[in-house]
Amino acid sequence: MTDSKLTISALEQYLSKAAWILKGPVDASDFKVYIFPLLFFKRISDVYDEEYASALKESDGDTEYATFAENHHFQIPERAHWNDVRETTVNIGQALQNAMRAIEQANPDTLYGIFGDASWTNKERLSDEMLTNLIEHFSQHKLNLSNVPDDKLGNAYEYLIKEFADDSGHTAAEFYTNRTVVKLMTMIMDPQPGESVYDPTCGSGGLLLNCALHLKEEGKEYRTLKLYGQEINLLTSAIARMNMFMHGIEEFDIVRGNTLANPGLLENDELKKFNIILANPPYSIKSWDRKAFESDPYGRNLWGVPPQGCADYAFQQHIHKSLDPDNGRYAILWPHGILFRDMEAAMRRKMVETDEIEAVIGLGPNLFYNSPMEAMILVGNTNKHAKRKGKVLFVNGKDDVIENKGQAYLTPAHIEKLYRAYKDFVDIPHFAKVAALEEIMAFDGNMNINFYVKPDNSNSGASFSETLKNWEEAGDKLKLSMQNLLGELS
Repeated sequence: MTDSKLTISALEQYLSKAAWILKGPVDASDFKVYIFPLLFFKRISDVYDEEYASALKESDGDTEYATFAENHHFQIPERAHWNDVRETTVNIGQALQNAMRAIEQANPDTLYGIFGDASWTNKERLSDEMLTNLIEHFSQHKLNLSNVPDDKLGNAYEYLIKEFADDSGHTAAEFYTNRTVVKLMTMIMDPQPGESVYDPTCGSGGLLLNCALHLKEEGKEYRTLKLYGQEINLLTSAIARMNMFMHGIEEFDIVRGNTLANPGLLENDELKKFNIILANPPYSIKSWDRKAFESDPYGRNLWGVPPQGCADYAFQQHIHKSLDPDNGRYAILWPHGILFRDMEAAMRRKMVETDEIEAVIGLGPNLFYNSPMEAMILVGNTNKHAKRKGKVLFVNGKDDVIENKGQAYLTPAHIEKLYRAYKDFVDIPHFAKVAALEEIMAFDGNMNINFYVKPDNSNSGASFSETLKNWEEAGDKLKLSMQNLLGELS
């Protein structure tokens, strides 16, 4: 085992090779089911050893003192350490499963269910030989804090999430949001120390995590930020929790469950209120309990009940009801359809009338995973600045995007341009338009960006009369050419 410090590139390569060991019996979309829990198991085992050695030195060799709970982030019971599993030669999957469950039970308040529900004992998929190769691969390096600090391991973990999203086809959107869009959304929200941040469909936790990293980059106290999330998928919610721990974030609450059917973050039997809500909800889902929403106990149907075939406005109303009424703001990544679909017109008008909407920022295509549709960021604020009240900023940033192998991203220049447009809140010809609510309601609440930001036609070429003249001249030339050709043939 190597105990030298790993560079970020070496760490990324090391983690990527772990996935290669699974290729064949395990589908690429399932790599995350096994790799993330193993990585986390190895990390907490190595950190435990590091903490044990430190406590041993501090106590002049008192082995009993070195095992005390106060000396460790997490407890690792007897026979549940990484090295115990590494020494196992048969039924390795069972040994792994037993160790992970023992660790969860020893840390019920923090780690319960964090290793997911992978079937480690399925030998048709995970033979003893394959698991031995995986464990030996992970055993090459010590992943303790001195070798791999939180920020470095966190970055590598995010890299792995991105890699798995690229490989996993349609499932990618469940747990990964384009990180360049996340950066822009975080800058717009501008989280401050002590504020609460919530993501009702948190996936792998990237939107929440970036708020803490944003404060850290600014040199502000990020540990006082309160992070909350809910995620319907068991594995994905576990990945989000691991993601927090890998980045050294310990003050968070990510619950598992269906946000629409069973919101898990409540206070006094009402939806808990938050300063910031960031989300990339699943769009246009058809399988949801519309009937229950008609008599929602939390009053989330205040604008109306969305159609069965599209729950977008159920999520949007949940977000509205979860905002701090005095200082609440949101940035939600949606497809453009939510701005103009006829079937939601009545609900959209009521949303506009709240005067919460601050900006509609159109983005380019391919920023959603495995979908060419264009995205946009809907920005809201319960405490608009006086100069912004009664107004909405529309930004058309559809051309501010770069594509690479069918996947798009925003460059730092794009992010800065879009962010400046939001901050400045002024008209920019053919790019940004500040519209009064009266103007929007004149369009019956339709917020199609093209209604407000007009395209630049100044370079479109000749006038209609010039174009017609050129077309007629070209026709005459073609007719003459055909006559000459026929003359030569005859």
